[in-house]
Amino acid sequence: MAGNATQVAVLTWRSLLIMSREWKYYWLRLILYVFLALCIGTVFSGLGHSLFSVMRRVAAIFVFVSFTSLLGVAGVPSQLKEIKIYTYEESNQHSGAFVFLLGQLFASIPFLFLISISSSLVFYFLIGLRDEFSLLMYFVLNFFACLLVNEGLLLLVASICQNIFWSILSFVSIHVIMMLSAGFFRIRSALPRPAWMYPISYIAFHTYSIQGLLENEYIGTSFAVGQVRTISGYEALGNVYDISDDSNSKWKNLLVLFVMAVAYKVVIFILLKCCIRKNHSVHKLFRCNQNRKDYK
Repeated sequence: MAGNATQVAVLTWRSLLIMSREWKYYWLRLILYVFLALCIGTVFSGLGHSLFSVMRRVAAIFVFVSFTSLLGVAGVPSQLKEIKIYTYEESNQHSGAFVFLLGQLFASIPFLFLISISSSLVFYFLIGLRDEFSLLMYFVLNFFACLLVNEGLLLLVASICQNIFWSILSFVSIHVIMMLSAGFFRIRSALPRPAWMYPISYIAFHTYSIQGLLENEYIGTSFAVGQVRTISGYEALGNVYDISDDSNSKWKNLLVLFVMAVAYKVVIFILLKCCIRKNHSVHKLFRCNQNRKDYK
């Protein structure tokens, strides 16, 4: 156990040094994320806090979560590089899959948190979300968990494809499908139940992130309708997005995001143990089958 702990510490420190020196790992992504948050924030700025702003604010949050997650495609080359390093070290018995995943996770956390807090601050104040510190911290945590899940998905896709073209194509395609089923274009409860609602909308991390952020923003609020009547924030979102009126629901969504991040790591661990060490990939299998057809 002590040997594994030492290996994790060494790999974490080495990865931290590489990630901090190589601008393509996270520094470029930090600039892109902040720039995208600035663009989205300025487009949706000045929304106000009336009942009529609800739909536009939902759109802003959906665009922020979806587009920033999609921007994670910029990390494909670095993830492929990490997999190559792991394959080389594993073949020489320098480190195993568990040590590799833990080292990479611990090294990436500071950069992901820096991206999440900087992007969240820019977006949060530009579109004028509720000015409470606890709500802001939840927004940052939610987006941080979203980035963790996205990194897991990115590494999973890169591990399967092991090719930059197929990795980018697969990652973008998966994100588009998740965005379609996230409940913005059509309310989640109204999605066709085969495939789109079950299981895609439950697999899409966008669903839990957006739902948690909307619950964070609107649960406990009210809007005036006319002179004497008010409706709750939950009722205001009734025809726009499916959320729960439970005040603890946003924390459940946050928990789901962290569980999904762990689940992706478990799947990647199994994949690394079973396939990567044998130098197998979907892309290579496809290429092999194609060569056989050409030969025939």
